[in-house]
Amino acid sequence: MSHYDLVAAARQEMIERGFSPDFSRAEQRQLDGIDTPATPGGLRDLASLLWSSIDNDDSRDLDQIEWAERTRDGIRVLVGVADVDAELTKATPLDCHAQREATAVYAGVHTFPMLPEKLSTNLTSLNEDQDRAAIVIEMTVSAEGAISGGSIYRAMVRNRAQLAYNGAGAWLEGGEAPPKIAASTDLQAQLKLQDEAARALYEARHRLGALTFDRTESQPVFDNSHIKDITTRRTNRASHLIEDFMIAANEVMAQTLREAGVSSIRRIVREPERWPRIVDLARQRGENLPPEPDSGALNVFLMRQKQRDPDHYADISLAVLKLMGPGEYVVMRPGDPPLGHFGIAAHDYTHSTAPNRRFADLLTQRLLKARAAPAPYSDGELAAIARNCTLKEDAARKIRRDMDKRMAALAFHDRAGEIFSAVVTGVVPKGVFVRALHPPLEGRLMHGEHGLDVGDRLKVKLLSTDPWRGFIDFGRV
Repeated sequence: MSHYDLVAAARQEMIERGFSPDFSRAEQRQLDGIDTPATPGGLRDLASLLWSSIDNDDSRDLDQIEWAERTRDGIRVLVGVADVDAELTKATPLDCHAQREATAVYAGVHTFPMLPEKLSTNLTSLNEDQDRAAIVIEMTVSAEGAISGGSIYRAMVRNRAQLAYNGAGAWLEGGEAPPKIAASTDLQAQLKLQDEAARALYEARHRLGALTFDRTESQPVFDNSHIKDITTRRTNRASHLIEDFMIAANEVMAQTLREAGVSSIRRIVREPERWPRIVDLARQRGENLPPEPDSGALNVFLMRQKQRDPDHYADISLAVLKLMGPGEYVVMRPGDPPLGHFGIAAHDYTHSTAPNRRFADLLTQRLLKARAAPAPYSDGELAAIARNCTLKEDAARKIRRDMDKRMAALAFHDRAGEIFSAVVTGVVPKGVFVRALHPPLEGRLMHGEHGLDVGDRLKVKLLSTDPWRGFIDFGRV
């Protein structure tokens, strides 16, 4: 097992799922001709503002930065998004590659970028202390979380502080400040103001029925490039701050495109097809949900569960997430009614804040710039791109899930017989699948599966693992 090559396994998964992890000669020739960051003319100069970014500790493709100030109408928030379109011309080899791939793939042991790292982590990344072209999404957030004054324009920006979720989140929650934050009282005040605006946005969304989940991700622990354990990574105040800002920015972008009367792509989550099962889960816990999907009622139920039984809230949260199903991309034409996003209670929502990582966001930049010009894509092209983005994001999710299983199978290969608390995450013709909660291990239930459904809680014993195939087998205790 010490010679098992996880990166090679991830690359093979990429190919089998329809991705092209390597760049062609034509794409490399185009890349060789790009040596400096794009500096378009006519940009507002906002480089003097105290911009900062917050992302994962190991992130190098920085797509967005933030800045805020208090005004008499509320908190004015600026979200700067890397202007990738300024560097990447439509229909060039690298652009065609990005359109086919549709998304960067985070495989746990390795990141397969949508764009070459020379671009995504350098020339089109909002790196610290570097002047970069950006699309700025501006909004004013009232004390009640209402958004007004939404506008979008191009500007030159400079990231003054590249921060990480772990350090910034711990400080926002009352812990010790990381060095960059501790060294600047201005940065401290800036982050506190951003946090205030984000919390107002959060409260407003949840009054409208947005759902609150206890999301956890598996985090591999390596020792000299060998995986030795799996831990749990949770969200915190800093990750919530960025999430709330990105949701608001994406809503402003969607509204701007709709008001411009142009066809564009939306990110939607439909009403859950398995709503009756969600109703049943609530009934098992002494709660009643309406017979038809209602995100507001569902969130009230989730919040009550979190207050009453915080130790098991992750179980029901995970079950509801699985029953809701994934999101998808669709075309919205002028005059079409918005389909909405069930999970965040947004009526009109798109993806626009991660153009280094998602092609849908890069495409949105082009649609925004062409508001008063001929459309860069026909409705038919937009529909085809939307379908491909949905398919590739689903494939990327499966790659990450499969690689999580391979890493867990490798880390727990010699730990058969251990007992875990688990929740059922899938019931399909080929079997029942469960997820152990601490640490998060997903696998198939090999016996005792009769009568189970998504959301049921149980104790399981680890029977065996197969890292080569990513199999983890459990038995019901």
